Amino acid sequence: MTFPKAFLSISLFLISFVLQTRVLSQTQPNVILIITDDQGYGDFGFTGNPHVNTPTLDQLAKESVQFTNFYVSPVCAPTRSSLMTGRYSLRTGIRDTYNGGAMMASSEITIAELLKAKNYATGIFGKWHLGDNYPMRPSDQGFDESLIHLSGGMGQVGDFTTYYQGDRSYFDPVLWHNNQQEAFEGYCSDIFAEGAIKFLEKNKDHPFFTYLAFNAPHTPLQVPDEYYQKYKDLDPSLGFGEDGKPFYPMNESQKEDARKVYAMVENIDDNLKKLFNKLEDLGIADNTIILFMTDNGPQQQRYVSGLRGLKGNVFQGGVRAPLLLKFPKKFSQPQTIEALTAHLDILPTLGDLIGFEIPSDRKIDGKSLVPLLNGNKNEFENRSLFSYWTRKFPERYNNISIQKSGWKLVGKTDFNASIGDFELYNLKDDPYEQTNLISTQESLGLALKDEMDHIYEELVNEQNILNPPKIKIGSAEENPVFLNRNDAGGQRGIWAQEEIFGYWDVELEPGIYDFKFKFVKPVAAKGKMVLEIGPHVNLSKDESASPLEFLEMKDIELPRIESKIIPFYEVEGKQIFPFWVEITKK
Repeated sequence: MTFPKAFLSISLFLISFVLQTRVLSQTQPNVILIITDDQGYGDFGFTGNPHVNTPTLDQLAKESVQFTNFYVSPVCAPTRSSLMTGRYSLRTGIRDTYNGGAMMASSEITIAELLKAKNYATGIFGKWHLGDNYPMRPSDQGFDESLIHLSGGMGQVGDFTTYYQGDRSYFDPVLWHNNQQEAFEGYCSDIFAEGAIKFLEKNKDHPFFTYLAFNAPHTPLQVPDEYYQKYKDLDPSLGFGEDGKPFYPMNESQKEDARKVYAMVENIDDNLKKLFNKLEDLGIADNTIILFMTDNGPQQQRYVSGLRGLKGNVFQGGVRAPLLLKFPKKFSQPQTIEALTAHLDILPTLGDLIGFEIPSDRKIDGKSLVPLLNGNKNEFENRSLFSYWTRKFPERYNNISIQKSGWKLVGKTDFNASIGDFELYNLKDDPYEQTNLISTQESLGLALKDEMDHIYEELVNEQNILNPPKIKIGSAEENPVFLNRNDAGGQRGIWAQEEIFGYWDVELEPGIYDFKFKFVKPVAAKGKMVLEIGPHVNLSKDESASPLEFLEMKDIELPRIESKIIPFYEVEGKQIFPFWVEITKK
């Protein structure tokens, strides 16, 4: 049989294209980015803790490039936004962990989006915490597959599918798999790790980006009993202080918390062993970039390698974290790097290692770590790093810091404080922040304060702070929409209170809608449900004879509008804010 020349030419072209695509897929490195939640700098064997059992991570540290002067934000959502975008969190619209401030603007460009554009398969397993509704979900920001819980943590008010499980919220949870509720059996960390392993298997012949974001060891401190039994008799306060590192006393409650945390950490370590073994079994370990880090300091007092402060604090214990980078194909020898580095640097580093272009239409605050990996430290010598944390919005000079060239200026004072009210530390000589040198180094403090003022003013005037992200209602991308308390604005600190003022900022498409309101607990009958959406106010009087857990308002016609959704149930002189709201466009 003979074939026309044109047919043969097309066939040869297609074969060549397929072979080239396969070679490209094999040469492009895979990426696994692992982050744990509220695991402090001292919660590892490789950082000096003799009590916690982390053999897998200790071995990873021996085989990796260790960045020993690496920093994150004091709390989780800001860290995650900076990690995903290479930008200070305030630029992205992230200003809090709840209070409506944990929604990242959809205009932000994430690692997942950049890698997806390079033909990577992208998957997230665990904690997102950058927005639970369209257009801010993982699927809206570059992830092909997502298996996550909602809001800041399982068992918290925003994650309403696990909240009512109480002390079993980490077991047999209802999670969100590709934006749909799905029931799972087992322990949360095992479920997320298993999801990541299946993702590796499915994409073993194709470059992939796996974001494994454990929600452990965040509270509530729940762990399988087989792990807890290993630590139940431990005194986690023993064996510290003799090396000259400060050790802060622990009460009995903190000791018990540490036992549970260490058990949760060992479970994570076991799951990572399964993950790394799978890479070996699939024959793709050498061409896989593994990054491991944590999101902030520990929430509870325990060993922190002598560092001062905990989660939420700009002192070292709240913001210093480990970063391990392993990429056998390119960096075969382990090394230690002491340059000032941060979560902001992960995106540009991957850009250098993989070959994607860093967005040029916005300020990228991070730096590629590749020069450091190649022995060039010059670009990092005069680097400065800004940090802050207060609820809802930044507060001038309260829990705020800047560090540069080994010096760190800390503000724990008033908005109009003089330089003498600040704290200044020489981190090279005093890594544990014990000696305030502001009285003898005032000119240096003033120079750092000027730089702090400049970046503070720049960040609080970012467009995504002045015009915060909004949830879109009525889109075909998400219907129905569940509004949860994590993303509700209003009074400071909305949690599980009944009588509290709250709202959701939304962009609503025109249409006819059904609203369903769930309350924290059943409310008294004979009240009145009020739904305010801009100038559109709808009332519904209840004539029930018994307490209500749910209340519905149907067939409400609404125009296109940007506004606040303000719902409350008025009864017996109280105005009760719903626990969550389900909105369905007909």
